[in-house]
Amino acid sequence: MGLFSKIKEALQKTKTAISSKISALFTRDRIGDDFYEDLTDVLISSDICVDTAETIVDELHEKMRSEKVADKEVVIKNLKLTLKEILDKAAPVEIKYPAVIMVIGVNGVGKTTSIGKLANYYVKNRKNVTIAAADTFRAAASDQLSVWAERAGVRIIKQGEGSDPSAVVFDAVASARSRNTDVLIIDTAGRLHVKANLMEELNKMSRIVGRDYPEATYYKYIVLDATTGQNALSQVELFNEAVGIDGIILTKLDGSAKGGFVLSLADRMGIPVTFVGVGEGIDDIEEFDSENFSEALI
Repeated sequence: MGLFSKIKEALQKTKTAISSKISALFTRDRIGDDFYEDLTDVLISSDICVDTAETIVDELHEKMRSEKVADKEVVIKNLKLTLKEILDKAAPVEIKYPAVIMVIGVNGVGKTTSIGKLANYYVKNRKNVTIAAADTFRAAASDQLSVWAERAGVRIIKQGEGSDPSAVVFDAVASARSRNTDVLIIDTAGRLHVKANLMEELNKMSRIVGRDYPEATYYKYIVLDATTGQNALSQVELFNEAVGIDGIILTKLDGSAKGGFVLSLADRMGIPVTFVGVGEGIDDIEEFDSENFSEALI
């Protein structure tokens, strides 16, 4: 199955929710002011925030006025184009090697699975990879990560449960440098109930990377569960304020009818989706593509 097919399949629930409502609009409304107002409501009901929905509809309306055409096919074509333009507001991440990728996010979003898939992705792209198991708080976190590291065929640096996460990062950075590692992926804890401590911990690990591995390019990716929809925006805001976020790994897209919130992320936060989980297997992660996403959404 190709990339577009996987994304299309993963977005099927969201597409069904949006497309059926848009089709009803064409049946009920002429393409005039009422149509655009109702289209705004459809987008909002599909987990796109109000401001972004209004921006999409305003830009679509402007395109339709300039083309002076008002049939369904042209509206749909221009709507997809508008969605792509919104997504492209967030410039894609360009990885430079050696790279350090810190993966952050709350518990339960699929962080461990995503790290395993990401490691496998880079191995398949002929990069050597090391994983740092710096979530030393959650019981068995490093054991679970070890299973994924073995499946991907990559090294893992870890210490015992309750160890200082920064000590794990220190060891991993030293190991990555000595072995000329292309990609170091750092797992982190996601316990928001001790928010201040967690954020200080993330900042401490970041300082170690910057101090001890200055030649590496440093990226921070947040893992988001697509089924939470717009609620994920608050997670992005929190972590972005604390440590800065460069990209998003989106999980559980195939179980959600809320995929539209990705547009709000790009529009409001300017942070790109970098990877999308499109299944349960270790190979089921794909680079995000705004055109494929827009085509699959409507």
